[in-house]
Amino acid sequence: MADLYQASRSGPFILAGPCAIESREIVLQTAGTLAELAAKLDIPLVFKSSFDKANRTSVTSFRGPGMEKGLEILAEVKRTTGLPVVTDIHHPEQAAPVGEVADVLQIPAFLCRQTDLLVAAAKTGRVINIKKGQFLAPWDMKNAVEKVRASGNEQVWLTERGSTYGYNNLVVDMRSIPQMQGFDVPVVMDATHSVQLPGGLGGMSDGQREYVPVLASAAVAAGVNGVFMEVHPDPDKALCDGPNSLPLDKVEPLLIRLKALWELNRA
Repeated sequence: MADLYQASRSGPFILAGPCAIESREIVLQTAGTLAELAAKLDIPLVFKSSFDKANRTSVTSFRGPGMEKGLEILAEVKRTTGLPVVTDIHHPEQAAPVGEVADVLQIPAFLCRQTDLLVAAAKTGRVINIKKGQFLAPWDMKNAVEKVRASGNEQVWLTERGSTYGYNNLVVDMRSIPQMQGFDVPVVMDATHSVQLPGGLGGMSDGQREYVPVLASAAVAAGVNGVFMEVHPDPDKALCDGPNSLPLDKVEPLLIRLKALWELNRA
């Protein structure tokens, strides 16, 4: 995993995939398309999907297949596509078994201050992607980074995903990118969760996926290291985060645009 982390420090990368693992077929279809695009455009890509989305708006919302089945599917993604994978953990005891499969362990935004979770994740030796809590200032994330480093793991990413002021909306402050890069970590822009309208549909969240390219492009122009995006073959039928997910057939033009912006920045 040191190779993956070092690559993320020196060049742009993408994290992409469906919000939750809905089925083996959807995951493999999406992963296969993303792997082809990553190879075609020469952009490092980590496949993302979650075996459990524990922070859904409603108790009746779809969460995923669970850890055992979910890890089987993610392992198949790695075997068939060669892509590294990232998935969320919510409890310290999940860290070790998930770390046997996932190349990157993701800490959800609402759990970014959970010391036991961060320590357990760090001890796997995997890359740790910590999403900035919607309730935290970017400079507050230094403490989360230090918890991982104090546990013997220097491989940390921080992800910006907007700040909440209530009223079913999120606001992104691009100043957070250089502020969090100041902790000597790569920073990722979550361009899809940042257009989410939390609880906007009452029993579920709404979203404004038409603004995903805007935020992704603005973040790359601001110097972000990586971009996170939830993508789905048919977002309108997705069981999780459909309103803020990017259609799979819209990914290639956006990646072409982002790569051009990254290259312009590098020049």
